[in-house]
Amino acid sequence: MSRRLLLTLALLLAAPLSLLYALSHGSLTISPAELWQAIHGTDTGMAQSVILELRLPRAASAFAVGGLLALSGALLQVLLRNPLADPYVLGISGGASVAVLLSMLAGLSTVWLRGNAFFGALLSMVLVFGLSRTGNAWTQSRLLLTGVVIAAGWGAIISLILAMAPGAQVQGMLFWLLGDLSYATKPALGLALLLIGLVISLWFARPLNLLARGETVAASLGENPARLRFVVYILSSLLTAVAVTLAGSVGFVGLIIPHILRLTGGSDHRFLLPNCVLLGGSFLVMADTLARSWVAPMTLPVGVLTALLGVPVFLYLLARAR
Repeated sequence: MSRRLLLTLALLLAAPLSLLYALSHGSLTISPAELWQAIHGTDTGMAQSVILELRLPRAASAFAVGGLLALSGALLQVLLRNPLADPYVLGISGGASVAVLLSMLAGLSTVWLRGNAFFGALLSMVLVFGLSRTGNAWTQSRLLLTGVVIAAGWGAIISLILAMAPGAQVQGMLFWLLGDLSYATKPALGLALLLIGLVISLWFARPLNLLARGETVAASLGENPARLRFVVYILSSLLTAVAVTLAGSVGFVGLIIPHILRLTGGSDHRFLLPNCVLLGGSFLVMADTLARSWVAPMTLPVGVLTALLGVPVFLYLLARAR
């Protein structure tokens, strides 16, 4: 059995185990027997309510967000031909953050917050893609530079909003900016879009393998690099926008997960893309479980945990690349 297949099987086993861990751990520890009874409906007490109404939707949302970010990161690293590219590098998160903070200032409901977050992410995506074009084409370097500049602009607006916001609203704003899954109670949309995004990505797995070797190689073997870049950019941006809408800004997942899998399982996108979804989802489920149980009953923003775990891994990968 090949190494890549063994890695895929291990991740297929790790994904449900991470979900079971999330369901049984927290401020209220639930035994395996209680978990089994709650899942099968034979226990109608507090354990069933905690599992089915609180922990299961949040864990499923965390898996969806982790999978979306990891899949988007793998696509962007091919698009920009940079193994250290991140889903938020193109300013998509900044546009969503500005829209959400303005919605919070206006006192809008959670439904409006999510809708405006998605609109802000799409607006940032259109700005970056439109401004990075030169004539009828664009290059990876121009796209990256435009995204960095747009992200810096959104960052300045975010700082201005936080400075002018009432003190009672600042904490909620900071929680959202750091990544918060407390209000992610409807994971169905995120999971459906994750599945759709994975299917589309796998359809382009062979062209992505060719594009990773260079545009000249891809063109010589019958692919259209310009069209492929456009599809990858739109897909990765939409995946990031959905993830930001569900959980706010959760960093480092889209950066380290694809990079780790490339080091361990190779760069064949037929295996890399589904493995990114499995490992990214499992990673964020475990991080969110730690965030809500480490200092229970207090809940930490999940972005804090991903940063604490991601920074040393990123530095190690950077040193290894050097």
